Amino acid sequence: MFQKAAREQGKTGENLIRLLEKRLDNIVYRLHFASSRKQARQLVSHGHILVNGRRVTIASFLVKENDAVSVHESAKRMTVIKDGLREFSRSGVVPWLEVDPDALTGTVRTIPQRSDVTDLVGVNEQLIVEHYSK
Repeated sequence: MFQKAAREQGKTGENLIRLLEKRLDNIVYRLHFASSRKQARQLVSHGHILVNGRRVTIASFLVKENDAVSVHESAKRMTVIKDGLREFSRSGVVPWLEVDPDALTGTVRTIPQRSDVTDLVGVNEQLIVEHYSK
């Protein structure tokens, strides 16, 4: 992931964070279909998540702008997904995503920028870049 971020134009640290935020397991977590990233990864790998109507089982799949992420019909009754959506009703969703909790679908409105990722307070991505560029 670091090598891919280093090849892109712009600051490598910001590119790395953007790539990590675009991962399908992270999107599932951010849409509150799962209560943790590990749980989101498992939902993806077990085939419960669709991207643009197609089943995707690769957690590191990079979602693009305007992609629709939804829960497979057979998984809509799962307790873990319903539990995750309870958190949505309390805290909402990040501004670059849009979610329909009734249909269990979400849309990536825009690609997140570093300023959109607010839960990385205290993380200095420049130190990560320095470490991996050695």
